Amino acid sequence: MKPVIALVGRPNVGKSTLFNRLTGTRDAIVADFAGLTRDRHYGKGRAGAQEYIVIDTGGFEPDAAEGIYREMAKQTRQAVAESDVVIFVVDARAGISAQDHEIAQYLRRLSKPTVLVANKAEGMTQGVQLVEFFELGLGEVMPVSGAHGQGVRSMLEAALQAVPGLVEEDEEEAQADAGVIRLAVAGRPNVGKSTLINVWLGEERLVAFDLPGTTRDAISVPFERDGKRFELIDTAGLRRKGKVFEAIEKFSVVKTLQAIEKAHVVLLLLDATQGVTDQDAHIAGFILESGRAVVLAINKWDAVDAYQREQIERQIETRLAFLKFASLHLISAKKRQGLAPVWKSIIQAQTSAMRKMSTPVLTRLLQEAVAFQAPQRTGMFRPKMRYAHQGGMNPPVIVIHGNSLQHVPDAYKRFLEGRFRKAFDLVGTPLRIEFKTSDNPFKE
Repeated sequence: MKPVIALVGRPNVGKSTLFNRLTGTRDAIVADFAGLTRDRHYGKGRAGAQEYIVIDTGGFEPDAAEGIYREMAKQTRQAVAESDVVIFVVDARAGISAQDHEIAQYLRRLSKPTVLVANKAEGMTQGVQLVEFFELGLGEVMPVSGAHGQGVRSMLEAALQAVPGLVEEDEEEAQADAGVIRLAVAGRPNVGKSTLINVWLGEERLVAFDLPGTTRDAISVPFERDGKRFELIDTAGLRRKGKVFEAIEKFSVVKTLQAIEKAHVVLLLLDATQGVTDQDAHIAGFILESGRAVVLAINKWDAVDAYQREQIERQIETRLAFLKFASLHLISAKKRQGLAPVWKSIIQAQTSAMRKMSTPVLTRLLQEAVAFQAPQRTGMFRPKMRYAHQGGMNPPVIVIHGNSLQHVPDAYKRFLEGRFRKAFDLVGTPLRIEFKTSDNPFKE
């Protein structure tokens, strides 16, 4: 599981600037005045092979009694609760304040791994200016500059090292997961995810109730079928951001996104009575972006008439056109109809996601595709494709080498994807094609 890092501190100490540094984005708005960030903001980052999740928070006032500051404090407490390590940011130029003492006292009481960071320390002589921060009782003070990137790498390394048992946990997970297929059931609230898992298990293992948002966490249940071992993950329903009010439900969203990324296969459940909504397309897009194998199932199919069924089929063709590679099933979890074929598609999707493709076969298929239809010339350049090899699994990645490949249009990329899919029978998994252009040794 990816470690979660929370950035905490009083207003205007540079938390959002550090967030943008750690995620390599400009997702957090940065301005030189206090109180700009109010809600929790999530982002992903990577340090070498280690991926992590960062949470940016608003200015923290632990004892705020009312108004917006009380709500901001509630958001920050929730971020700290779901994090593995806290980066406590103070202002090296403004010095220590009473608010810093309050935050430090709150963090010491929680006994959460904490890294104390003095931001805006560019151009300052280390030592004298930072001595006062030792009285916060949180150990060594790390000088950094979020604006200039100084000391950020050391800060991140210290934060990841502070996560208890990170390396051991990853190794144990890898050993425990050998041969186990992780299947996440995802979808909007109240589409019948918990009901479906209860039917598979043959017992009321999960609370199923006709009220959106009954499931609040991602629940894992071991399961065995036809000699294969599974880990079924029931996720909390994902709503649109504007519809998420409670802090506890925002926590559920993070756990759901983590569960999707952790899964081998995701079963995306749709509600026949509601049709295909924008939120369904949003969840499908996240699954595709995560590179997970996916199976589509429309639940409550028995509850709609012929006209509604026709409408849903059209909506799938238009709104979920980017999931054409996924198998589609029409089911009723409550009446146990159409469930057996779903398992065949789940196994097929997982097998496709882990398919091994040899370099000679890939290169031959590439040459046949080029002979059938060569890529279009762009100005002076015609892309020349020389050979292909596999660059990864789950999802499968095909790397194509050649010259002037930056000019290959998206339409030709889709043409190649179709040929590779057909040759290797890749159903239910995204397929990523990457182009690597050779450097011209005489360009100088």
